Amino acid sequence: MKNFDYTAPESLGEATTLLASNQGTTRVLAGGTDLIVQLREHLREAELVVDVKRIPELTECRDSETNGLRLGAAVPCCQIYENERLAKKYPALADAARIIGGWQIQSRASIGGNLCNSSPAGDSIAPLIALGVRCIIAGPNSNREVAAEDFCTGPGQNILRKGELLSTLVFPAPVAASGSSYERFIPRNEMDIAVAGAASWVELDKTGATILKARIALSAVAATPKFAAEASDWLAGKPVSQETFARAGELARKVASPITDMRGTTEYRVHLVGVLTQRTLATATERARQ
Repeated sequence: MKNFDYTAPESLGEATTLLASNQGTTRVLAGGTDLIVQLREHLREAELVVDVKRIPELTECRDSETNGLRLGAAVPCCQIYENERLAKKYPALADAARIIGGWQIQSRASIGGNLCNSSPAGDSIAPLIALGVRCIIAGPNSNREVAAEDFCTGPGQNILRKGELLSTLVFPAPVAASGSSYERFIPRNEMDIAVAGAASWVELDKTGATILKARIALSAVAATPKFAAEASDWLAGKPVSQETFARAGELARKVASPITDMRGTTEYRVHLVGVLTQRTLATATERARQ
């Protein structure tokens, strides 16, 4: 690993000023579970590392019945699934937090960091999209807000500009009779990167027999995690049934454009999209009824 300077600002203003003014390559450190490995293996370079864990906004985890959840970008995964209230309200998020590395990693790795790493196979990104999350981005002059589905622009790339950092993830408050789920497929336990992943969120009518709204998102099957808009829109007004879920899976496959690599072939990944979409819709529906 090459030498780099290190600083730990205690406010967003200080952090964004550092990021904007530094002339060399600057990297943000939240949990460090991706960044430290990338620096050690020379996959990324850094002349200055800015540790943001001392900034209050980035470690905030504030849940409100009316305003939803404000999750700081540096909050570790374990704080999601260990909080029974949050795990029940945002189950797809908890599904992902439980499988991002082992429990040692989960005590450091953050949902915000996983998003900023912007891997097409990032486990938390599809749930963020399915749950309709908004991303608050702090800059040296002002803040801006983008939808989770618009954050990633390519493998390891995102919309953050020089001087900006992700500060907060804003989750809408759950509505009655709604539920969500995330699943991925991995070829074996020791290969902890998804071949394909899917997240689903549904809102049911009062009888629990009809889908009012839905959102489906996919991971590891395109250059970026994808929002399956057509499949999501089609589900509105449809009856809860395996036939409905199967058709939604077929529509979701339209946004998949995977590659063939050591983890799976293009054809296999496209097939998995349909399977995982059906499974997550079924689980999300069951959770909504509960």
